[in-house]
Amino acid sequence: MRFVSVAAALVVGVFLAGCGGSSSTPTTPTTPTPPGGASTVTVSMPRGATSLTTTAYVPNPVTISVGSTVTWVNNDVDPHTSTSTSNVWSSPTMAPGATFSFTFQSRGSFPYVCVIHPNMVGTVTVQ
Repeated sequence: MRFVSVAAALVVGVFLAGCGGSSSTPTTPTTPTPPGGASTVTVSMPRGATSLTTTAYVPNPVTISVGSTVTWVNNDVDPHTSTSTSNVWSSPTMAPGATFSFTFQSRGSFPYVCVIHPNMVGTVTVQ
């Protein structure tokens, strides 16, 4: 019986050692879409975004392909918007936890702001 317990402990130990290993820091790519492919990219408004400028939207800038969708997520405690400075899109006021999505159908560079906190700025580049 002792042999079975030792053998079981060794098997569990080997299994757990194989599951460990390296850890990596996750990163958010600024170009998440393969050339010619459409996808959805998430842009976060982090906690404290009200007092930020170019880091109020993460990632910023973001580069996508034509046909891709950007989803903004308000992860802050204050309400925010995502509003194009050239009237291409305008989100409603997003309460904490709310989202807004827009699909880009043409190439270009699209600056945007939070109309509530105009210091919050971002850019979507569509290729």
